[in-house]
Amino acid sequence: MNQLAYPQFNILLVDDEPSFLRSMSLTLERYGLNNILTCSEPQQVQSLMSEHTIGLVLLDLTMPVISGQELLKWLTEEYPDVSVIIFSGLNQVDAAVNCVKQGAFDYIVKTADQEQILESIKRAIHTQELSLENQALRAQLLSSELNNADHFASFITADPNMMSTFRYLESIAPSSQPVLITGESGVGKELIAGAIHELSGRKGPLVTVNVAGLDDNIFSDTLFGHARGAFTGADKVRQGLVESAAGGTLFLDEIGDLSATSQVKLLRLLQEGEYYPIGSDRPKRIQARVIVATHQNLAEQQQKGTFRKDLYYRLRTHMVSIRALRERLNDLPLLIDHFMRQACDELQKPYLNIPNALALHLQGYSFPGNVRELRALVFDAVSQSEQDTLNISVFEKLLGNHSKDVFERSVRFPEDQPLPTLTQLSKLLVEEAMNRSNHNQSLAARMLGISQPALSKRLKNMKEGEE
Repeated sequence: MNQLAYPQFNILLVDDEPSFLRSMSLTLERYGLNNILTCSEPQQVQSLMSEHTIGLVLLDLTMPVISGQELLKWLTEEYPDVSVIIFSGLNQVDAAVNCVKQGAFDYIVKTADQEQILESIKRAIHTQELSLENQALRAQLLSSELNNADHFASFITADPNMMSTFRYLESIAPSSQPVLITGESGVGKELIAGAIHELSGRKGPLVTVNVAGLDDNIFSDTLFGHARGAFTGADKVRQGLVESAAGGTLFLDEIGDLSATSQVKLLRLLQEGEYYPIGSDRPKRIQARVIVATHQNLAEQQQKGTFRKDLYYRLRTHMVSIRALRERLNDLPLLIDHFMRQACDELQKPYLNIPNALALHLQGYSFPGNVRELRALVFDAVSQSEQDTLNISVFEKLLGNHSKDVFERSVRFPEDQPLPTLTQLSKLLVEEAMNRSNHNQSLAARMLGISQPALSKRLKNMKEGEE
């Protein structure tokens, strides 16, 4: 198995002593940092910076031809977004202060403890990753268009807030930081996790595990695996799901139900980037992006003390909250039509006509099961439909005595105002559908109950009429 590049940007080591470059490279590789470039001739730094995507430079202070101080000045002027850590053979306070004033991220003595050096490098990498993610996030949120709309094909929505969520997902997809997805049961949290995984372009798999109800031993064995002989019956090595997700994404559902002991282990996995299979004293490095989801309010849980505060803040580096169906009722006509077509395909029935007032009728229902509940209702209605129109008895039973009044409700116009013409009313409906669908013609056509080519023709005629 090929070792994955980490971090996503290059780390450049600059020192005129090849022996130091070799030892430092080995030290970083042992920790799992393998996206490393080395340079023993400081005059080559400029060309290396232009040829590679470098996010962190480890720079020796004392070198011939060009000093580290000169290179630091050039780097902070030409590449202000790149972090620079200064290495020196001398512990000089004045030199350290001057370097930090000039823009260095840190000043480290070469003879310092290895753990201290690694901690500084880890902080610099984390800072750089967050900076790059924030830049991408700002750029994406300023845009009103989706760059990868095809990755959201499984989401049937015209809700503006959902569109904003999709743009946010596009911006955080390349990140290696955890994502916390919140929302009621049935809103589509697993679909969101799948979209993030697809958008990330990761070559590895999306591995999903529901952690609700797992005791600590099962949790550890499931995620981390075990060594041979770790316990009675462990007659062979078992690979955990963390390792199975290498190069891809590990999705932990129902994270709010995790036990206190398992929370500690998950925190260490995210914080240190490594884990121990049961019965092994050799750590393994996580090479997967972690996404978690819950229907519970973790902020309240951590205030009550049932969910660790440090884990909560580690998980919510990126946070996505999915709205309940009752908060985006404009999606009802689209979803009913979509699920009707799904059910008809599955049951090998011709597509059914949907009563015009059905979506309006259902706006008075709270949908505690959200989109999942609506899908089940539509599938049940399709299975009971014997004519060419969707059987509404399922929905009438759901709402009881109020259903008849709602179905018979009609659109009212003020009596003291003239009625709009059919042409004016058609234009208003088309414009409203286009606005609600964020100018997606396929979604707008579904709202209006017409085909996409028919809508396209109407839009063309409206444009020609204005001209």
